Amino acid sequence: MSKQKRNYRKEYDNYHSTDKQKKRRASRNKANKLKGRKGMDVDHKDGNPLNNKSSNLVVKSKKANRSFKRNKKAQKA
Repeated sequence: MSKQKRNYRKEYDNYHSTDKQKKRRASRNKANKLKGRKGMDVDHKDGNPLNNKSSNLVVKSKKANRSFKRNKKAQKA
């Protein structure tokens, strides 16, 4: 079984450079700037990554933030 090299340029062009992904990345960066600490994740209580109101953000460990139950749409259950 041969493993193909990952084409980062194609991946960026097809996914990361879209306006939608740029907005999401900017939103994550903003949330981390507001509440983030080194080694911790910023959790959005309502599950909406674009809602960066201070009342919606909480700092959690990476393990706690990434282990919540998800529904079929990969949202918080």
